[in-house]
Amino acid sequence: MAVRKLKPVTPGQRHKVIGTFEDITASVPEKSLVYGKRSTGGRNNTGKMTVRYKGGGHKKKFRMIDFKREKDGVPAVVKSIEYDPNRSARIALLYYVDGEKRYIIAPNGLQVGATLMSGAEAAPEVGNALPLASIPVGTVIHNIELRPGQGALLVRSAGNFAQLTSREGSYCVIKLPSGETRKVLSACKATVGAVGNSDHALEQSGKAGRSRWLGRRPHNRGVVMNPVDHPMGGGEGRQSGGHPRSRKGLYAKGLKTRAPKKQSNKYIIERANKK
Repeated sequence: MAVRKLKPVTPGQRHKVIGTFEDITASVPEKSLVYGKRSTGGRNNTGKMTVRYKGGGHKKKFRMIDFKREKDGVPAVVKSIEYDPNRSARIALLYYVDGEKRYIIAPNGLQVGATLMSGAEAAPEVGNALPLASIPVGTVIHNIELRPGQGALLVRSAGNFAQLTSREGSYCVIKLPSGETRKVLSACKATVGAVGNSDHALEQSGKAGRSRWLGRRPHNRGVVMNPVDHPMGGGEGRQSGGHPRSRKGLYAKGLKTRAPKKQSNKYIIERANKK
């Protein structure tokens, strides 16, 4: 995967850096694994806007991704690597030997024609999903479960990876991309390898219109609003100082939002690296 920088033929292309799509082998998704997706524009069931700065955007179809990988012991062949508009990573279409088809997050280095397997007996190779108890210490992993059978919740976006660092009894110690180190039950599954499309972080939209295609509306700052609209609004000229706050008056920087008695606190060994 690489990126290409366009020549500044137009103002919108001057700063545009996009992926090459050279790793994608199919242009049309598998019809049985796709369904329509409605756009809310940030409105709830009564039509009231509950999330600002959302709306518009290109029409998308949702691809059903297999985050559980519970078909243990059944080999599958990678049929294609595809684009998914709902996530930054690429997805891979698997054909199982029993005839079932499923999508998974495509790990880095996965090739069309490769054979994948899930379960405790599977080899710890790229794309295979195993319980953490069966993965060697030091292995790079992604798609990590927090409860056995729940499905992957951690490390799913493009270029991300975690590392299995050690074992403590019935738990495995994992270093997450944020820098946080935490314990996860050894019965939970994870997929070997890093998530593909790592050059996604190098992309630049180049123009506001590309944000609109993604459903992002213009985001106006609180300091340019009137006092009636925002706690940071108002003042003659440009006002500096004051505490950054949200529209509801909560501190925007430094305020701890995690519940102090949250049950999962005991599994976290080291917090994420704060800047």
